[in-house]
Amino acid sequence: MTDNPRSSSYILLGVLSLMWGTSFILIKQGLKVFTPDEVGSLRVASASLFLLPLAMVHVRTLNPAAYWKLFISGMMGIFIPAFLYATAQTRMDSSVAGIINTLTPLFTMMVGAIVFKQRFRGYVIIGIILGFAGTILLSLSRSGSSVTGFNNFTLLIVLACLLYGSNLNFIKFSIPELSAPAITSVSLMLIGPFAFVYLLGFTGFTEKMETHPGAWKAFGFITLLGFMSTAVATILFNKLVKIATPMFASSVTYLMPIVVVMWGVLDGELLNTGHFIGMAAILGGVYLANRWR
Repeated sequence: MTDNPRSSSYILLGVLSLMWGTSFILIKQGLKVFTPDEVGSLRVASASLFLLPLAMVHVRTLNPAAYWKLFISGMMGIFIPAFLYATAQTRMDSSVAGIINTLTPLFTMMVGAIVFKQRFRGYVIIGIILGFAGTILLSLSRSGSSVTGFNNFTLLIVLACLLYGSNLNFIKFSIPELSAPAITSVSLMLIGPFAFVYLLGFTGFTEKMETHPGAWKAFGFITLLGFMSTAVATILFNKLVKIATPMFASSVTYLMPIVVVMWGVLDGELLNTGHFIGMAAILGGVYLANRWR
């Protein structure tokens, strides 16, 4: 990581795009064995376990008043979205999920403007529109110029995007004094017990681990998801929010579909003109929307 905040921000944006773009595949593999609520709770539980040692270091330094803020942040940014995405992916094509996920920058801007009185320049709005259009084109190209599978389950991702946008602003403006590792690790420590209790007490997780032939493989995919896409990625993401702006951080959702397409290429899919135009529009939109001072 460089000492230049702008350079560091773009590096973090790229790494996060790779991590979260890969998370869709990991969720898909986990859903072959586990139910959506098992996937969501296992993801959160494993992430909280990974970062528990780090949380124990930071929890001693926190003001007691910060605990409720970190609990709210953990619920908005990690716990609830983990269940929403896992449930939505049972009834939705990944290209549609990618389109809806790009609503995060829009909700980030709306919450920032309405709740935190933030002002945005014209090219920020142009960048958001350009990036959103590029994502739609990219997803249409990937799905053969047709979007299928749109149903009421898309509202779950819309809700997740609203929660992400709210949490981005909450972290930036309500707990600016806390470091990214402290926010992530302590938030997970506070919400982790709820995930563990639900997973072990209210699902068929333990029975599947004992009887289902593919359970351990699926378990590996979801624990990797918890470690990489929740524990590590959330620390990096919160760091990005600290050194950049909520709008810049939220534009990772524009880059994620590019990673999904790249996974498709590795799986034998071919790129066409629409893919390249869409990716160029996304990158241009990210640049325009994030020219902060």
